[in-house]
Amino acid sequence: MRIALCQIVSSPDPAANLELVADGVRRAAEAGAELAVFPEATMACFGVKLAPLAEPLDGPWATEVRRLAEEAGVAVVAGMFTPADQGRVTNTLLVTGRGLDTRYDKVHLYDAFGFAESRTVAPGSEPVVVELGGTRVGLTTCYDVRFPGLYTTLADRGASVIVTSASWGAGEGKREQWELLVRARALDSTSWVVACGQADPRSIGREPSGKAPTGIGHSLVATPFGAVHAQLADAPDVLVVDIDEDTVEQARRTVPVLANRRF
Repeated sequence: MRIALCQIVSSPDPAANLELVADGVRRAAEAGAELAVFPEATMACFGVKLAPLAEPLDGPWATEVRRLAEEAGVAVVAGMFTPADQGRVTNTLLVTGRGLDTRYDKVHLYDAFGFAESRTVAPGSEPVVVELGGTRVGLTTCYDVRFPGLYTTLADRGASVIVTSASWGAGEGKREQWELLVRARALDSTSWVVACGQADPRSIGREPSGKAPTGIGHSLVATPFGAVHAQLADAPDVLVVDIDEDTVEQARRTVPVLANRRF
């Protein structure tokens, strides 16, 4: 499977961010990718009021992403916000194109490092695995990467590739944590982990403010053996990688941690 990681800097404007999606999908299709992965909060960056921006999956924003995916013949994963109860939103990954049309709602909310996502975001509850071209792909979002049980559950459900869309918070040691966690989850699940984050806003001259997690870049792909297969820097870019499922089978024979678990 060929996958494109579309590392962008979202703005507060959903319409402007659709232009970034269109460009990423076009570049993914030109590179022959089957799947284009965008970050969490592709629809609108954190640090703004999300409830007025949230739309249902049949709303205009998701409908346009769906059209772009179908027109290009590429499956797309993109972070958006859908309405929830009590004035909150759901942090949703839209999955569309190549016969797919579903969602994953972020399970683990980022109530850490002085930020309280749960004040404005309602949690999801169900792990999600989709099938694309015969490959089962699991879905996770940002803070989920700190919870190995979700990744092993996705592997138990047949995932050999796990997507992690993120808008990672900046700070001392945060890049090292991001890279370590992605590689660790690949080892835990003996799966490919395709981790696409928001680029660092400072890389395009936009200074972030407050505690909102607006991205640090450094999207990466980790092999089932925990090695870095490919990685971007901090600025917006598209990374195209080829995923070999035989590596998953090899890892699960060599290091059968899923089979050897006792707890």
